[in-house]
Amino acid sequence: MAATQHDRVVVDVDGCPVAWRCCGDGPPLVLLHGGHGSWEHWTRNLAPLARTRRLLVPDMPGYGDSGMPAQADLPGLVEVLARALAALPERGDGPIDLVGFSFGGLVAAQLASHPALGRAPASLALLGPAGHGGPRRLVHELADWRRCADEASLAAVMRANLAALMFAEPAAIDDAALALHTRACRATRFRSKPISRAGGLQAAVARYAGPVLLAWGEHDVTVTPEAIDGIARAARAPSAPAARVEVVAGAGHWVQYEAHARVNALLQDWLARPQAGPARSG
Repeated sequence: MAATQHDRVVVDVDGCPVAWRCCGDGPPLVLLHGGHGSWEHWTRNLAPLARTRRLLVPDMPGYGDSGMPAQADLPGLVEVLARALAALPERGDGPIDLVGFSFGGLVAAQLASHPALGRAPASLALLGPAGHGGPRRLVHELADWRRCADEASLAAVMRANLAALMFAEPAAIDDAALALHTRACRATRFRSKPISRAGGLQAAVARYAGPVLLAWGEHDVTVTPEAIDGIARAARAPSAPAARVEVVAGAGHWVQYEAHARVNALLQDWLARPQAGPARSG
């Protein structure tokens, strides 16, 4: 999946370059990665989704190959990303569908109502979204990988952190996951953790009037069942269609990697259903 052929397109927004990977053919689908991530968070999803969609997958501002937004907070990141998406030629003139993972789920929910898009996304899918404001269920605290003295200790810490936060089954952490997670962490400059823990997701979801898919891994340690219920209630505002809530059995937080076959099928089913999003954002 990592070798999926793609185009690399860079859009400059007031001196901040935003790098996109684009592949596939069909209506545009935007995929937003999580904190300490990059476009590679979707490496196991690109080939299946690209069969029917034109995928637009950025390194969000402050991550990977993209520049750091001048305003290094959530509104600043969303502003740069919205303007970069609006200027991206591959977007076309029609509606987009928008998928976000973890911190990218919070960003996607904010982006969905940003006026720079012109029209709101036709649908919104959030996988393990951050920003719900509820407690996490971490059994082991994350170690500071920046203190590692050599590559062997770095690999051990990265693997332990993936097991603590991202995967339900440590045996599912393969060399590819370890390598791309390490690359993404080293390239991360935007500080998402305090934003992810501060809340705001429910209000952002409630502002969006289109159909919403909410999905979590069964063993996602970043959320509790009570927080899931609260997000689902926010997505079921009177003006919006009923939200669809899915729990992927046996999977952890990085659900689209660990349970990629099931999540790919879930997203393909979601995107194939008849749906009409709102005509205008904001």
